[in-house]
Amino acid sequence: MAGDSKKVQPIIIKRIKKGGHAAHGGAWKIAYADFVTAMMAFFLLMWLLGSTTEGDRKGIADYFNSPLKVAFFGGSGAGDASSILKGGGNNLAESTGQMKKGATTESVQERARKRAIRAEQAAAEAERLKVLKNKVEEVVANDPRLAKYKSQIRLDMTAEGLRIQIVDDQNRPMFDSGNAEVKGYMYDILQAIGAVLSVVPNHLTIEGHTDAMPFVGGERGYSNWELSADRANASRRVLISGGLPPDKVLRVQGLASSVPYERGDPMSPLNRRISIIVMNRQSEDRMFNAAEVEDDEPAPGEAQTPPQPVTSLPSPIKPLSPPSERR
Repeated sequence: MAGDSKKVQPIIIKRIKKGGHAAHGGAWKIAYADFVTAMMAFFLLMWLLGSTTEGDRKGIADYFNSPLKVAFFGGSGAGDASSILKGGGNNLAESTGQMKKGATTESVQERARKRAIRAEQAAAEAERLKVLKNKVEEVVANDPRLAKYKSQIRLDMTAEGLRIQIVDDQNRPMFDSGNAEVKGYMYDILQAIGAVLSVVPNHLTIEGHTDAMPFVGGERGYSNWELSADRANASRRVLISGGLPPDKVLRVQGLASSVPYERGDPMSPLNRRISIIVMNRQSEDRMFNAAEVEDDEPAPGEAQTPPQPVTSLPSPIKPLSPPSERR
């Protein structure tokens, strides 16, 4: 039984667990995606270059050869990269600007020349109107008939030109209430202003203004609109009698109480005034251009309607007469 006395040795199996690759297992995916994107961009670029014209390719190549020169210094010559920026349009190889259809270099230069002339004329005219303003102030100050009415003559520069306003005063009204007949001192003021403006080449606008006091009959009858227009027209006649050429007056209008001098007090006597505007060239051009647009001939192909003979006259409208008093 000697063999049974031997001790049986156990069998030990060692299992070594190897670590995984979790830390760097997905890195290749990112690199592969970048590679595919770069290849796709490359083939897209090759396709675009293959579909462009020779002139476009030349312009792009010139740009990448000297981008700073194009951006900051510009260049010259048909092959210069600056043609991309300066030429524009459909062809990048053009070294000069490609203008819209129908436009020419002469027309662009002509418009620039006209703008420069208009700016120069506007500056000269503004200076001339300032001289005229000083002249009117001098006439009012030196004329003994007008010196005492100096406070009622207001001069200022507006977008339309030099505005001369003759305002009413509680002690010296220019017109009787509800009446368009020019008072004596107002007659002297208008004649003196007409003599000064007779030598001015500019056209005039004459505006009549009233306060907000309504007439007895309301707006349906003779109202402040008719009264302001009648007073403006009466002032026009006195200006002409003072030496103003009739063709200098371009517009006469009555504004009633729509443009008050004293906005906070619609009943203020200062709102009753006559405004004489010596129009600048821009205002005259706007008015004459509007008249030309109205008188333009129909466009080609547009039906032209011949004037129809008048077969009957409308019934006469009874003219409005100013009431004797306002309320």
